Amino acid sequence: MNNKRRSVPGIRHYDGPAGGWGALKATAIAVRTQMDTLYAPATLLRTNQPDGFDCPGCAWPDKEHKSTFQFCENGAKAVTWEATSKRVTPAFFAENTVSSLLAKSDFELEGYGRLTHPLVYHPESDTFRPVEWEQAFARIGEILRELPLDAVEFYTSGRASNEAAYLFQLFARELGTNNFPDCSNMCHEATSVGLPRSIGIGKGTVSLDDFDNTELVISIGHNPGTNHPRMMGTLHELARRNVPIIVLNPMRERALERFADPQSVVEMATYSSTDIASTYFQVKAGGDAAALKGIAKHLLEFENALDQAFIATHTQGFEEFAADIQATNWESIERESGLMRQDLHQVAAAYAKSNATIITYGMGITQHNKGTSNVRLIADLLLMRGNIGKPGAGICPLRGHSNVQGNRTVGISEKPTAAFLGKIEEVFGFTPPAAHGHDAVQATEAMINGSAKAMLCLGGNFAVAMPDHARAFPAMRSLDLSVHVGTKLNRTHLLTAKETYLFPCLGRTELDMQQTGRQSITVEDSMSMVHASSGKLKPASPALRSEPAIVAGLAKATLTHTKIDWENLVTDYDLIRDLIEKTIPGFEQYNQRIRVPGGFRMPLPPTERVWPTPTGKAMFSVFEGVDENRAGVGDNVLRLVTLRSHDQYNTTIYALDDRYRGVFGRRDILFMNEGDMAQLGLEHGDRVDISTALPDSVQHLEDITVVAYSIAAGTVGAYYPEANVLVPLDYLDKDSGTPSYKSVPVRVTLRSKEIRAI
Repeated sequence: MNNKRRSVPGIRHYDGPAGGWGALKATAIAVRTQMDTLYAPATLLRTNQPDGFDCPGCAWPDKEHKSTFQFCENGAKAVTWEATSKRVTPAFFAENTVSSLLAKSDFELEGYGRLTHPLVYHPESDTFRPVEWEQAFARIGEILRELPLDAVEFYTSGRASNEAAYLFQLFARELGTNNFPDCSNMCHEATSVGLPRSIGIGKGTVSLDDFDNTELVISIGHNPGTNHPRMMGTLHELARRNVPIIVLNPMRERALERFADPQSVVEMATYSSTDIASTYFQVKAGGDAAALKGIAKHLLEFENALDQAFIATHTQGFEEFAADIQATNWESIERESGLMRQDLHQVAAAYAKSNATIITYGMGITQHNKGTSNVRLIADLLLMRGNIGKPGAGICPLRGHSNVQGNRTVGISEKPTAAFLGKIEEVFGFTPPAAHGHDAVQATEAMINGSAKAMLCLGGNFAVAMPDHARAFPAMRSLDLSVHVGTKLNRTHLLTAKETYLFPCLGRTELDMQQTGRQSITVEDSMSMVHASSGKLKPASPALRSEPAIVAGLAKATLTHTKIDWENLVTDYDLIRDLIEKTIPGFEQYNQRIRVPGGFRMPLPPTERVWPTPTGKAMFSVFEGVDENRAGVGDNVLRLVTLRSHDQYNTTIYALDDRYRGVFGRRDILFMNEGDMAQLGLEHGDRVDISTALPDSVQHLEDITVVAYSIAAGTVGAYYPEANVLVPLDYLDKDSGTPSYKSVPVRVTLRSKEIRAI
């Protein structure tokens, strides 16, 4: 950073690598401030182990267990955050009104600790009070039976297990709705929609073994050091083997530059690190499609760069795709991507040289107006050289939460297939609804227009995760009923409906004892491996129930004529898995296979070059033009990218630091390119207001501090979820319904010329 810049409170240059001693120190602080240190070491050492629990953080798969510990810094934070010794008891709620709690920050709310008792909101006192489980279930069932079938929304968080999610969808469908707003609607829905159109399935095709055999990794639109940190071990190994890793990302992220592996004795002893990215290109926000088309354009010009035999045998639509790429001019590619023609030539040349390439991508690709088309462009690039269905190659969408992919697999979808619904009817004896239901944005719109009357949330922080808080927050308050299953208090819980219930559940780290003994749940990671998870810690309260038990209790109390023995299913989760096996392909011998360490992999036909598309071929696509977003209005329009800090996972904020970006103790930050700052007459440390630059939606975020940062020109970055207020509810990818959190047109204005800094 420029030494001449004035000092700004909480902003310090961080020059160390990602990982290393800084990660170990942060882990130690998390343990010291949250857990009983007597139990912490054993708990952390059970993370991602065969007889332990799956990390409640990211969905990166487990490597062969050669190491004593299989967790990262942020995974340790997720574990200690859940296994905290802090408690939120009925006495706490008696002393704190909902109105007073709403004045607290999101960090403070979750920081109070674990919920201990089922609660119901009392509007006359503005407090939550204890309620008996069965009494609560009975009242909720009474309300749900009186509502129109399409008036109930069933929301699922990615931390829910396969077993809980399966029961949840079964409950909703027997009730009569396919309204399944889901956390994937906000992140990788563009993958779930785009990839089936290209290769026939909505999942990635690579395994960890492919990373052992790859010759090149192209990393687009993600920050693994914070969002999927265990991936850093894999990237570290690749870099040490001199496998090129080409990064395209608007911001310079330290983990993609330098990483010190905490499990490397040499790096820890010598304070050394490993360079990760062989080349780093800072693409503009919203410029990914242009960059991808530029790489493809160079490939078409190279001699013998295409796998003609693969294209002829396994694909359709190449001629139309190639014609569009050739017709796209370099001027528009350079303008929209922010990269030069020679930059993209360098990427294309490396790609043409590699015999096996993996492309990894995150929400920097999906959270755009054309996120689905972006995903398909990545698939197109891989198909050009036959890089799907061979060792060391494939597409690797980086899912966020630990079981968001598994929830989709077991039926959490607002657009169920006819085959799945047929199996439900065959096995359970009722006819499930066929009409498509609501996704997350549609559910919010239904609450706004009054057609949605109730919402049941299986985990998550729905309203805060959604865009457009000015509309999403009142929408939650307009409901007749809201029900929340969770481990900790969050802001969505406090946006109370006419009747609101808050149910505390067991966490991943805790012992789940049912009638037949200790239970395991299962999850699916981002590489389609399904494995068991079983906690051992004493539950935070004797009053806690497991997620499957809570869902079953609600279903039994609501569905008065059900043929399903909900109560019995909870006595032994093997019974739930037997039902999953009967209704969903790929789960054959489910219970036997999860008892093998590491579990099993779901079927992925494209890895065998079998394409479950309507044509039986992998399909090339045509991305018209190079613009991923609606145009902003007028001059001085920048593109806003919403970001997580390093001390954050989804909406959960562990602390107020963002170590690798040099931010400490605060979150009111706008990262800006110095050239853009100069053009707008701004200085490092200035206090500014941000407003959207759309013709039909002007939203504001006030009093934010500008921080000069290495970010692509025309791009600014601010923290999620605070900056969600700037994302209009209808500013989304029409194909997938994914909000465009990663490229909102905004204007930045100085608050005061007299008071420039804090």
